[in-house]
Amino acid sequence: MGITVRYREKRNRWVVTETYHGHRYQRTFAGNREGERQAREYAAKRQAELNEAAFQGEAMGRQPRRTFIEGLERWIDEYDVASQAKAIRPVARYMGDRVLLGMDSVDKAREMARDLRKQGRAQSTINNHLQVVKRVLNLAYREWGWLDRPVGDKIRKKMPKNERHVYLTIEQVSQLLHAIPDQSIVEKRVIALAALTGLRQGELLALDPQNVQGGRILLRPDQTKSGKARVVPVPEDARAWLEDLPFATTYSRLRTVWEHARQAVGRPDLRFHDLRHSYASMLAQAGESMTTVRDLLGHSSLIVTSRYSHMFDAGLDDIGSRLPSLSGAFCDQTATTH
Repeated sequence: MGITVRYREKRNRWVVTETYHGHRYQRTFAGNREGERQAREYAAKRQAELNEAAFQGEAMGRQPRRTFIEGLERWIDEYDVASQAKAIRPVARYMGDRVLLGMDSVDKAREMARDLRKQGRAQSTINNHLQVVKRVLNLAYREWGWLDRPVGDKIRKKMPKNERHVYLTIEQVSQLLHAIPDQSIVEKRVIALAALTGLRQGELLALDPQNVQGGRILLRPDQTKSGKARVVPVPEDARAWLEDLPFATTYSRLRTVWEHARQAVGRPDLRFHDLRHSYASMLAQAGESMTTVRDLLGHSSLIVTSRYSHMFDAGLDDIGSRLPSLSGAFCDQTATTH
């Protein structure tokens, strides 16, 4: 185990070489003085981290520090990660197999976000990548005991600018469902439940009989994107659709049925996730509070739910009309006194 710093004249680059557990890693820096300073600082930081890992694991008999990839693999083994499958692979490639769990992972995640932004990737895509890192770090601290302090919250996800939100009315959802043939009844039920519960596609397809109790869907922490349990009520006339779980369909079949239905109603722009936004809209129109919407959608905070804040404005004037009047406590200031 060791780290060396050297200057490669042919490439005009400073190179930091690290040998760790039989593997060799390199990182290069500019060939100027600033590059040399950065290379030596990076080498000193890595050497300190390796020394600390050896001290904690060997000298004191404590559990050695683990890599991010170890945490990622354990998460995949123990949880249903279907809703984040698209982001997991690119995150794993970017993080590599030497980044340690902890602030090392946080720094690498921030670097990943900057690079994705430079590539012109959408903020929602960047957030999905960051969520993978946050999830692993939170599990490493809260459940596995691999970290002695929480660091997942140090990763901040920016709110997407001009985020695309489409809200369907109940009539428009009905048109979509009518466009689905009877031979695709399972897919039709999944799509209808997405609009009536706000569950994500992955959450719906992961449902099993144990998730249904007393007319409600109870999602376990391992089934949600946030890693928090969630309870969602189901309308009475839709509860029969949950009697035969899991749903006998696949992501591919559901996607095909969805695409055909949106074409049939002349809305090729629709996305499956729009049903979740529509659910939030229906809750707001029904008079539910923002905190209720937050809990039913499984948002981590009201900051996330605030993207729907404009939908709650309609009831503000009505609230004012229901407040008591205090005008009787004031005399008429315009009256003339003699």
